[in-house]
Parts: sequence; structure tokens; C-alpha cells
Amino acid sequence: MLQKTRGIVINYIPFRETSIIVKVFTEQFGTQSYIENGVRSSKSKNKIALFQPLTLLDLVVYHDEKKSLHRISEIKCHTPFHSIPFEFAKSSIALFITEILGKTLKEETANEPLFHFIFDSILWLDDESANFQNFHIQFLLHYARFFGFLPQEAHEISHELTIHNLPSFDKSQEDVLNILMESEYNFSVKIDRLTRTQLLETLIIFFKLHIDSIAELKSLPILKELMQ
Repeated sequence: MLQKTRGIVINYIPFRETSIIVKVFTEQFGTQSYIENGVRSSKSKNKIALFQPLTLLDLVVYHDEKKSLHRISEIKCHTPFHSIPFEFAKSSIALFITEILGKTLKEETANEPLFHFIFDSILWLDDESANFQNFHIQFLLHYARFFGFLPQEAHEISHELTIHNLPSFDKSQEDVLNILMESEYNFSVKIDRLTRTQLLETLIIFFKLHIDSIAELKSLPILKELMQ
């Protein structure tokens, strides 16, 4: 049955000689996999560009709840990026966000509030020209709320980490984190690079406590190098 939906590309893997299987977080159906034939052939007219991670799509798909692999009838880019693929800082952040999503987005049912949050976050990152240094930290904090494990205050995160004998935040880091937890992306908070790195590392440890699928993050060293 043909259905319209917006989608966010998570990743894709090659399939046979010229095809791919692409994982998409859709507005209407949650996380779904689609097979796209011939997209890696010389005749595809660069269609593979539509399946780069975090690309925002308008889709018409054949959806069958009994199947785990679906097909795309029509596809177009919803909003072409003008900065994420071309700026090293943003592309590094996007790579990290993509890996987090790939390891955590498992549900195959609609979650429109979560979809809108991710969709709007990607648009904000692409549009913002200067104050995006804390984006990845704020994204993690807001994202954790959808999974139900983000407490009200940073001190509660520290307490939980301490119980498990894991590195936690000091008081100054907790103060910064409390501001980030309650702030929108466009609220600029000045954080030095060392603090930003420490906040990120500890937050990832906190995520690992609650989501088993987050193991090694290959994009983390790249992001840490950027922050240094």
C-alpha cells in the first residue's frame, strides 16, 4: 500500500552489485529499511546523494507491516543542506549524531514527537552559522528525555554515575549542564573546550548505563579532536 511520509536517513549498506539497503527514521512508521535497486550504478544520476546520513526526505513508500524490508516509490530531498556537508565542524558533529541515532533508534512504530525533534534539530544545525559548539551536548540531553532516563537536575546524573563507580561531574560542570538541559539550541552558553570534552565523555558514559547498544563510538575521537 502506498503511503506518504517524511524521513531522516540514518545509514545505508551496499546490497549486491548496484543496490543499497537504507535505514530511515520515518515520521509515520518509525525506523524502517528500504531496498533501492541500481542506485550505485553509473546511470543513477547521483541518486546516491539522497541517501547520505541525516538527509531529510519526502517519500512515497510501499509499506506492509508484515514485512521488514520495504520499497520506495517516489523520493525527493525535503530540504537540501547548505552547510553540514561542507563545513568540517558541522560534518563531524553530524557524523556523531548519526552514529548515536544508528545505535539507538530501534522502534518500528511512529514516534512523531521524537521525529520532529530530530528533524528540527538537523535543520537548526544546518542553518546556524556560529553558535553550534554545544549542539551535540544539548542534543544528547534532549534526546535522553524521549527515552525517559534524563533526570531533572545534573546532580542526579552525577549521583547515579557515582553509585556505579563511574566518573561523574563536578559542581561547576553540573551548573553548566543544568543550563544546557533547560536551554534551546539558540541560547549561547560559553564553555571552554576542556569542559565541553569532559561533559561529552561523561554524558556518553551515562547513556551507556541506560542503552546497551551504545558501545564504542567510532566518531567520538574525531569529535574530540575537533573540540581540542
